[in-house]
Amino acid sequence: MKKILSIITAAVMSLGLCACGSAGLNGGSQLEVHYIDVGQADSALVICGGETMMIDGGNVADSDVVAAYLKKQDISTLDYVVCSHAHEDHVGGLSGALSVTEAKHVYAPETEATSKAYTNFKKKVSEQGLEIEHPQAGDSFSLGGGTVEFLGPIDEDGKDMNSTSIVLKITYGETSFLFTGDAERDEEEEILDSGADLKSTVLKVGHHGSDTSTSYPFLREIMPQYAVISVGKDNSYGHPTDDTLSRLEDAGAQIYRTDLNGDIVMKSDGKNITVTTSK
Repeated sequence: MKKILSIITAAVMSLGLCACGSAGLNGGSQLEVHYIDVGQADSALVICGGETMMIDGGNVADSDVVAAYLKKQDISTLDYVVCSHAHEDHVGGLSGALSVTEAKHVYAPETEATSKAYTNFKKKVSEQGLEIEHPQAGDSFSLGGGTVEFLGPIDEDGKDMNSTSIVLKITYGETSFLFTGDAERDEEEEILDSGADLKSTVLKVGHHGSDTSTSYPFLREIMPQYAVISVGKDNSYGHPTDDTLSRLEDAGAQIYRTDLNGDIVMKSDGKNITVTTSK
């Protein structure tokens, strides 16, 4: 009888541990990453423990899309806004986001553009009484129960604007999400040489799947379980390229694409990630 009770007790304890393991950190909270479908552009919304961050906002024409998405999520405050770099397909729609939310911190590389899209972005930041902050590799901050660490750019001098991209990693429990902007191979090499920990569960693939990004050495350090490509349907650039898709497949990554899957939402409980798509 004692032996039977012991077996039952062990089974109950095991089930209890499994239930705890499936719960999120901090009593059930989760990290949500929304890869917003903005066509041949980039935009993502991160929500964790009541705090929010937006990374890029697509083109100027995507301002209404991004603003509507924020309203749908009932978000009126963005704790952090990140412009990965000054090209329009990343900064353009951030003006829309800043029109419908109150921001607390805004980050961008030092390298600016003279475009109307970037000028409007700077104007919206100024209207909120904020100054654009330029993070350094190694800087970090907390986001809800997660941690955001800047890995790049290492050096912006003389670089193509793509390779001035802010590269950051969000860590939540045992899961992590890497955002690479449009960083090309020269920036990837500098980050590799810095010794940064690139290992990540999810990779937002650099430069919309261009062959000039996501090199084998860079990818070998990341070894993502999932890869997300923000890309427009039938775009004129041929993104994502077959070579990039082949490298991701060789790494064993499960690939999601906004042109095929629409909005992509990944939720982490600190151990496991669930994925839902609008298409």
